[in-house]
Amino acid sequence: MSQPLVLGIETSCDETAIGIVRGRTLLANVIASSVQEHARFGGVVPEIASRAHLEAMLPSLEQALKDARVNLGDIDAVAVTAGPGLVGALLVGVASASGLALGLGKPLYGINHLAAHVSVDLLSHSDPIEPTIALLVSGGHSSLLQVDDITSRVIKLGETMDDAAGEAFDKIARIMGLGFPGGPAIDKIARGANAQAIDFPRGLTQSSDWQTRPFDFSFSGVKTAVARYLEATPDYAQGDVAACFQEAIVDVLMQKALAACKKTGIDSLVIAGGVAANSRLRAVAQLRCEAAQVRLRIPEPGLCTDNGAMVAALGSLMVSAGRSPSPVGIDADSSMSVESLLVS
Repeated sequence: MSQPLVLGIETSCDETAIGIVRGRTLLANVIASSVQEHARFGGVVPEIASRAHLEAMLPSLEQALKDARVNLGDIDAVAVTAGPGLVGALLVGVASASGLALGLGKPLYGINHLAAHVSVDLLSHSDPIEPTIALLVSGGHSSLLQVDDITSRVIKLGETMDDAAGEAFDKIARIMGLGFPGGPAIDKIARGANAQAIDFPRGLTQSSDWQTRPFDFSFSGVKTAVARYLEATPDYAQGDVAACFQEAIVDVLMQKALAACKKTGIDSLVIAGGVAANSRLRAVAQLRCEAAQVRLRIPEPGLCTDNGAMVAALGSLMVSAGRSPSPVGIDADSSMSVESLLVS
């Protein structure tokens, strides 16, 4: 089936998201976020997220069908994020998708949240995505992947050893009183500021690190350095601190990503995940990839954060590739490996 109509459900964290695609054409992308319910806690509260998913699931589904101008009976397959993520949140999506697939008599695809972030780029580009290096950066994950086939073979080259990039943004934003989520707030106040005013450390970029952990990340050091600077400098310039912190994160991400391209001989890079919406990362990536003669692809900002479109996109690719569907009644896997692309 070359143009399957696939409904995707995403509930791995605090967004209840429903996407519908026909082949590689996006028809609907509805997102109900509970972020404001978590903001006063400075981070996502799993129980609150799960309850919000239960409340938002049916209205979001109905809106997506309306936007796509299709009926449930038109759906060829149902795809759902089976992991990784918050287990309670995942269970809401998996149970909903299983019920839909069973009731409609349609195949179910329990797919990997991280691989879905990469595959959403195919909704914006017609040419094949693989082979490519993928830099996946979000609130919970920072990974470098070698994508040989997004439906069957992804190799993890490296990952964060402590905080993910998005997590570091959230923590520093909280210390600076910028609220939650932190990434957009830091991005905003950093614009026009002096990104060279303070030399914050770049984790795992010393010569010995390149020998032992060339594609791994560590952001706890820069987070600690920024926190200490803020404590020792009461009259700090908020914009400059944000810009310098952001620059340290972006610099490390791009150093590692382009090193992976060079090592593997793959001249294509996809940057995906929530942090891929960061304006400084997008700008630096464009400049450095052009200099290194690496083809760069980044989804539009609205498709970088968690969404149902990415789940539907990967589900569509699974159907078109002839991958066997998942059994109805699959379990959620909160620690699902990125190399496990489909629950079988």
